[in-house]
Amino acid sequence: MSQEYQFLLSGLHCAACVHRVEKMVGKLPNVELISVNLADQTAFVQGNIVPDEVIQTISKLGFGAELLESEQTRREKQQYQMQKALKYKKWAFISALVVGLSLMLYGFFWGMRLSETNQWQWLAWAGITLSTMWFSGRHFFQGAWTSLKNYSTNMDSLVALSTGVAWLYSFYLTISNQLGAELYYEASVMIIGFINLGKYLELKAKQRSSSALEKLLAIAPQQAVIFEGDVTKTIPVKAIKQHMRIQALTGDRLVVDGVLESGILWVDESMLTGEALPVQKQAGDQVKAGTFIQDGSGIYRAEQVGSQTALARIVNAVRHAQSSKPPLAKTVDKISSIFVPVVVSIALVSSLIWLALGKDLDFALSVFTSVVIISCPCALGLAIPLSTIAGVARSAEFGVLVRNIDALQASSEIDTLVFDKTGTLTTGIMQVTDVKTFGEFEQNVMLRLVKGLELQASHPISQAIVNYCADLTACEFSHIQVMRGLGIAGEWQGKEVRVGNAQFADLGGVQIDLADDMGTRVFVSVDDQTVGMITLQDQLREETLPLIKQFQQQGYKCVMLTGDRQETADYYARQLGLDSVIANVLPEEKAIQIVKLQDSGHKVAMVGDGINDSPALAQAEVGVAMFNGSDIAVETADLSLMHKGLMPLAAILQFSKQVQRNMKQSLMGAFIYNVVSIPIAAGILYPYTGWLLNPMVSAAAMALSSITVVLNSQRLLR
Repeated sequence: MSQEYQFLLSGLHCAACVHRVEKMVGKLPNVELISVNLADQTAFVQGNIVPDEVIQTISKLGFGAELLESEQTRREKQQYQMQKALKYKKWAFISALVVGLSLMLYGFFWGMRLSETNQWQWLAWAGITLSTMWFSGRHFFQGAWTSLKNYSTNMDSLVALSTGVAWLYSFYLTISNQLGAELYYEASVMIIGFINLGKYLELKAKQRSSSALEKLLAIAPQQAVIFEGDVTKTIPVKAIKQHMRIQALTGDRLVVDGVLESGILWVDESMLTGEALPVQKQAGDQVKAGTFIQDGSGIYRAEQVGSQTALARIVNAVRHAQSSKPPLAKTVDKISSIFVPVVVSIALVSSLIWLALGKDLDFALSVFTSVVIISCPCALGLAIPLSTIAGVARSAEFGVLVRNIDALQASSEIDTLVFDKTGTLTTGIMQVTDVKTFGEFEQNVMLRLVKGLELQASHPISQAIVNYCADLTACEFSHIQVMRGLGIAGEWQGKEVRVGNAQFADLGGVQIDLADDMGTRVFVSVDDQTVGMITLQDQLREETLPLIKQFQQQGYKCVMLTGDRQETADYYARQLGLDSVIANVLPEEKAIQIVKLQDSGHKVAMVGDGINDSPALAQAEVGVAMFNGSDIAVETADLSLMHKGLMPLAAILQFSKQVQRNMKQSLMGAFIYNVVSIPIAAGILYPYTGWLLNPMVSAAAMALSSITVVLNSQRLLR
């Protein structure tokens, strides 16, 4: 049986690393899908697999990997790994830059060239710089060696090759006593220092990128008080099992999903539903993990625990979306897989050309080192993952759960919005809009009769009428009969009272135009004489009309797609000013209507909430499930609204354009950087200006390019 596994990785440095892991793990038997996130250092693997085989495969590539069995475990291990990496990178860049600057200061006073009097000093500096390179940069050399054993290259290969060649060449000059030769010990450690500084700043930025999602996790308590008989006991939340009874007090956060057994709670559910006001919970009501008890106390029974709670499923879906790849990222991966060999080739050819033109080995070495260092594909590899992480996390803050990262890119290209009617444009809740009586029958008496009967039914229309008659005393009935699909009847003071449709109530000669209103009508008869009529309507959501106007002003075509009759659909469409109405459509035909729109050149987003909307949600470029939609609608959709109403949809449509722009800006910046910097590092300006790029400047420029991409992605979090 196919399952999904999440792994925490370590040691990934660039897009080439990601490509190697995905390529090798993808070759394992029964692996259906592998998606690695460079920025988050995680991998999702789907299939009928043995997790240990995946871990062994990744380890052979030179990277760390461990299976994550729960979101809480992932959070703890990732935070530990992040803090450990930050601490190491901090000391790595500080030590390398301190040694490099000290060596530069030495050279300022005593020169950077080898002489008869300073050979022993330079041998000492060779030992110091080699030790520093091992402490601050051994991960580069280890990664390069592992890549070489696997017949591949990555960013580590570039760093190790450039700094290693510079140090070895300098050491050769020193031990062979090449008097007057310029040495490059300081370049080796300064390059490693600058790159580690860039990586340190990247890690700090990644920490902030995931903070929005971590806030969701941070609100969940780590311990809970359970009841064992009449005795209370405090246990870790991860130890809670189904059916355990848990204490709920004012000021607590609920730790799992469950059912309230006793007590009354006022619960703030805004983090899940967007509802600002606290919701009253009584015995038998569902409660959700992470929600806050503003007032009250009680005991609830655990039903969904661990990764099965609503909060955990949301977080897992966000994690999955952050690890998936938009089309742009897949293109970047293909480029990155051949980037390193191309760069090394350019560096070698450039060096050989300068040697052929009469330049010495020092000049050629400087060119080689500069080209290799300045073209490290860090910025290219980070551009898409960082924008993705920031985009998905920010979408969650808007109240939109991104299940498929492709949807963020597709949303930016949408030109047509297709809405289901009931529960999407409308509230899906019937309300009484009109009450009429016929003859001399008093309205209050009729409503008391209706309430008395409707209290015995569970239909949504019955509930709406009972709510409308809340202040009236219900009449008492005997011999009550509920006729499914027709209505309800009973005996009151020896008279037969019927409440239902026109056929059931028997209009008894009363003439009514059944087409003059788009509402649902309930008729009331007493001894076969029609005495009244109640009209109910599904109400438009409060925000629907202004949002439709906003969408149209922004250039979207707004379409209603419903299984309701044409007259009813037209009635609501006129109120909203929709561009088009497609009614009387069966569930399986909804997807066909989406295809017709697509065939006419439209990019379609389908918004719905029911099982009948699922085929259309799957067919559209972007499927959007409403809050509290059916499970299958939510699972089929690319985006799920976590708050009531359509406001999150308006936010995500605009935000998707920002995410797309951000990705393209970062990619364009990385592309321009490489196009401009590589020729300069190769010495293209030297014949005209006499200026050659120093390898240390190349390292600083490379680090700056990565930092620029990181900072650009942070703009999405503002």
